[in-house]
Amino acid sequence: MSENIIKAHGAHPFGLKWLARRDGAHADMLMDFGVMRMKKGDVYEENGEIEKAILLVYGKVRFEWAGNTHEEERANCFDIPPTALHCDRTAGVKITCLSEEAEINIMLTDNPKAFGCRLYLPKDTPDEFRGAGLMRETSTRIVRTIFDYSNEPEANLVLGEVIGFPGKWSSYPPHTHPQPEIYYYKTNPENGFGYGELGDNVVKVQNNDTVFIDPGLTHPHCTAPGYALWYLWVIRHLDGQPYKNPECPVFLKEHLWVMEKDARYWGDK
Repeated sequence: MSENIIKAHGAHPFGLKWLARRDGAHADMLMDFGVMRMKKGDVYEENGEIEKAILLVYGKVRFEWAGNTHEEERANCFDIPPTALHCDRTAGVKITCLSEEAEINIMLTDNPKAFGCRLYLPKDTPDEFRGAGLMRETSTRIVRTIFDYSNEPEANLVLGEVIGFPGKWSSYPPHTHPQPEIYYYKTNPENGFGYGELGDNVVKVQNNDTVFIDPGLTHPHCTAPGYALWYLWVIRHLDGQPYKNPECPVFLKEHLWVMEKDARYWGDK
C-alpha cells in the first residue's frame, strides 16, 4: 500500500510542497493538496478559476480575498479550533505569514459554480466529542467539521479535522464512501504515531505524513498510548454523488452493534 501514503520523515522544508495534483500524482483524488511551511513575509497566492480552501495549521497569517482582510493566529492545531478560508472560482486569495513560522494546508479542485467566499473562524467550528458515552469511551475523539454539504451545498470539497486521544480510536466504526479522501497528520508530541486501516491493509502514520484513501476502503484509525493524533480530512464530492447524510458514510453492518447505548462487551459484569 506504499502508493497510499507519503512519509514525511520529519519536518517539511520551508516552501510549498504539492502532495496531490489533479493532473499528476494521486490524480484519482480529484483535487490538489499542498502543505506550505512559511517564514515571516512568505506569501501564497491563488488566482486560478478553481474552488479553493486554505486551512491555517499553526502560526499567524493575513488572509486577503475579494477585497477583505483578516489576521488570525493559531498556536497549534490540537488546542485551538481551525481557521479556514473557502472561495469559489471567481475569487483570488492571498495569505501572508506574519509570525516567524506558520503552516497552511491548500486544497484546490474543479468547480464551475460561483458561491462566493467564507472565512471560518474558531468560533464557527466548536469541538464535537464524537463517540462520547459509547464503547467504554474507547472511540471518543474530537471532530471539527468546518464545512460540508449541509452548510456549503455548492462546494465540491468537504473539510474538517479530527483529534484522536491517546490510546483511542477514531473514524470508527469502520465505514466506507465512494468519494476519495485525504488525511494529513500531526502528532503530539511530534515523535508520536498511530495506525490507519486501508481496507485489508494497515499503515503506520507519523507527524506530517499524508494518506490517500481510495473509494470504498474502510479507514478507521488508532492512536498510540501517550500521544495525540490530529488529522485534516478533505473529501471530494463526486459529480451527481455528493458526500452527505444519510447516504454517506456507510458503516459496516457487522460492527454497528458497538454503537448501541446498552451494548455489552467482554469483561462487563
